[in-house]
Amino acid sequence: MIELNPRSWLYPTPRGLYCEPGDFYVDPAVAVPRAVITHGHGDHARPGHRAALATPETLAIMRARFQDMPNTQQQALAYGDSVRMDEVEVSLVPAGHILGSAQVVLEYRGQRIVVSGDFKRQPDATCAPFEPVPCDVFITEATFALPVFHHPSDASEVGKLLRSLHTFPERTHLVGVYALGKCQRVIKLLRAAGYDRRIWLHGSLTALCALYQKQGVDLGDIAPVSDAILETFKGAIVLCPPAAIADRWSRRFFDPVSAMASGWMSVRARARQRGAELPLIISDHADWSELKQTLVDVGAPRVWVTHGREEALVHHARSIGIEAEALHLAGREEEEGES
Repeated sequence: MIELNPRSWLYPTPRGLYCEPGDFYVDPAVAVPRAVITHGHGDHARPGHRAALATPETLAIMRARFQDMPNTQQQALAYGDSVRMDEVEVSLVPAGHILGSAQVVLEYRGQRIVVSGDFKRQPDATCAPFEPVPCDVFITEATFALPVFHHPSDASEVGKLLRSLHTFPERTHLVGVYALGKCQRVIKLLRAAGYDRRIWLHGSLTALCALYQKQGVDLGDIAPVSDAILETFKGAIVLCPPAAIADRWSRRFFDPVSAMASGWMSVRARARQRGAELPLIISDHADWSELKQTLVDVGAPRVWVTHGREEALVHHARSIGIEAEALHLAGREEEEGES
């Protein structure tokens, strides 16, 4: 029996990763007739598809972000459920990246391919944890796929923020976070560390925080900065988009401590570029050791690497006997927003 070539039924095109026997794209770079979406970040979820399949949470995020979603036929698929799309069985498994994020499991003629999307292995109270799925081909991201990247524990990084707050009780702590995923995760980490005071938000962060709360993620006492009356913000934690730290908006805060929560904060040049006085290494992606462990956990004889530093992970995979190659996908630029 001749083994089925996985490239014969799932392959990159200018529109994105195309599954031919299912006639759909996974995280396409442009609007397509049928799309399967791994999660709600903008380099994976785009507007304008005629039909889109994703987790209920991801579809809710897309509706919140895209005005034309009413024109898209939306099919919600819960974790663990499956649906047949033409000749292909499709299921979604938690990726641990953000709320609703999923790995796409494709089964066709006895062969299983798993598209990881973006994922992380550290615990996160805002989303379901990553689940390794044994497969024939594993398509993995590689955002932090270099040996220099080792993410410390989230608790230790939030501890840095709280110690700074104790050291500088008169100063506002402005924390740069991205609106989807990082903002809500930082809030939950602060709550887990015992911080129960009000956390103030830049106006652009409130809608997605409300969505998370509607999805059952309790964020505690949060409020937009614009609601503050006679508030000095001394000793307060204020979350805002990274760009707002250097914007006129931040001038209302006296002598603030500027912090930034991102996996890239382990790179000193990035921290300086962002003007981060207090860099917090909190990432929504797997680091080098977690990527290596994931290859072992899924046990795939073939690995395709995309979205990041492909060469190092391809070299490592080959060194442990895995047939590995880089898979260059349209629209997969490095985006700090998901770090």
